[in-house]
Amino acid sequence: MKTVREIEVEGNRLKLSNLDKVLYPSAGFTKAQVIDYYARIGPVMLPHLEGHPVTMKRYPDGVEGEYFYEKECPAYHPGWVSTKSVQSNNERSVVNYCMINNLSSLIWVANLASLELHTLLARDSDMTKPTSMVFDLDPRPGVTVPDCAGIAFELRELLEKLGVRCFPKTSGGKGLHINVPLNTEVDFDETKRFAHSVAMLLEKRHPEGVTSVMRKARRTGKVFVDWSQNDDHKTTVCAYSLRARERPTVSTPVGWEELAEAAERGEASALAFEASGVLERVEARGDVFAEVLTLEQELPSVV
Repeated sequence: MKTVREIEVEGNRLKLSNLDKVLYPSAGFTKAQVIDYYARIGPVMLPHLEGHPVTMKRYPDGVEGEYFYEKECPAYHPGWVSTKSVQSNNERSVVNYCMINNLSSLIWVANLASLELHTLLARDSDMTKPTSMVFDLDPRPGVTVPDCAGIAFELRELLEKLGVRCFPKTSGGKGLHINVPLNTEVDFDETKRFAHSVAMLLEKRHPEGVTSVMRKARRTGKVFVDWSQNDDHKTTVCAYSLRARERPTVSTPVGWEELAEAAERGEASALAFEASGVLERVEARGDVFAEVLTLEQELPSVV
């Protein structure tokens, strides 16, 4: 029998169902624990979600079951879950994305078994302007944590010479995301072109260890510097989002000193953070990714 529990959040009524359902079998991590994680991480995660249309990656039968991406906000969404209509380049002319601007909405999507939350890079105030530029460092088979971290540090050095700061977070898997906050007047053509130039430069410097080529056959044994995320219709997993891996890992902001230590240790586990550990980190450190939200930087004109 389907069990339902009613709660009130921010004056809004929510019905939570199947709370005992195990969504991460290897960890025994239940739907109730997923909802609890998002409720508790909300204060630091919501600023990174607010204003950005969200694609949900839903796992109704857990991480070992079937999943689907959901861009269109479900027709049955409550009135207090706002939406944003965005022109689509696929079959639909318009996609009405969910906007997760408050804790009620975050808990509501968590109850849909939306384990992963992926955001567009632009805010709803102007969907033509990305607030940041992102590099996804994806280590392919045969690549180690030190290899990936080494490229991250070289990327940081390159950007800093151009007068631009960047901030790392884990992908929640084996990779790293390097976020370059902009929060200035810039469009996607500019950020995508710049990111591609940077990726090609890193590939030129390290032809045996780095690739900027999209074809998967060319990536084996290399760090793939994915520059293509800088597109008006592509999403990046949000900071503090759970990932649908074997265990409830999280896309976790980290300090550069942590990244250096992990590279020195050469252990993938040094950059693997699960939900409970992330909550402890945030309690102790706050949001180490907060500056991404406010730092204003001009995109360099040349690489």
